[in-house]
Amino acid sequence: MFRSFAKFTCAAILASSSMTAATAVAQDASAKDKTVIRNESTPPASLPAGEGWTSLFNGKDLSGWKQRNGWAVYRVVGDTIQGTTANESPNSFLCTESDFADFELRFEVQVDNALNSGVQIRSKSLAEKDNGRVHGPQVEIEASPGESGYIYGESTGRNWISPTQPPHSQLKNNQWNQYHIRAVGTRIQTWINGTLIEDINDPQSHLNGFIGLQVHGIGKDQGPFQVQWRKIEIRDLSKK
Repeated sequence: MFRSFAKFTCAAILASSSMTAATAVAQDASAKDKTVIRNESTPPASLPAGEGWTSLFNGKDLSGWKQRNGWAVYRVVGDTIQGTTANESPNSFLCTESDFADFELRFEVQVDNALNSGVQIRSKSLAEKDNGRVHGPQVEIEASPGESGYIYGESTGRNWISPTQPPHSQLKNNQWNQYHIRAVGTRIQTWINGTLIEDINDPQSHLNGFIGLQVHGIGKDQGPFQVQWRKIEIRDLSKK
């Protein structure tokens, strides 16, 4: 997510107050976006399961991935991709070299409590838009209680795509957490540890694009903070 982030110093308390006000404005703007519909009247969505999953991470190196924008450090540690913040870096993204349209994505993630992060889906990096700034839907990752699993419009000017983002504690702090994401047509659904968090129709976003692992930008003399991903798998639904 591209927003102020501060959870860890006294000065951050003031920043947090500003962030709260900004978030309220963002929520109000999103609520006025009548094109985004939350599927509240439909039967509960089923958690993605079954066969046909393909790993996006070979467990050895970052083949098939490309870093975009900031200079956070991504490296392979054991069976994980570890992202570490860098002083005064803007948001960084480790992006798949392939694009995906309709798919189911699952992964496990663990994030420092002082850092918010996210996973881009169907995102783009275009020379004609902000010199290649990564933009598109982002599934939020942050410590609980928080807004994990809701959809944010990274660098799109839309702020939150999710109509509302009531805080919850489905993400377990200081533990590995399992995310599932399903994107079919304009419908996007997310689960954390088996619990449905979001189910929306979003006709404004691209219907294909890359997947990106975000390390949030930080200011001077902050951090370092880390976010780790493992067991990153995808199932192509475009031909189903």
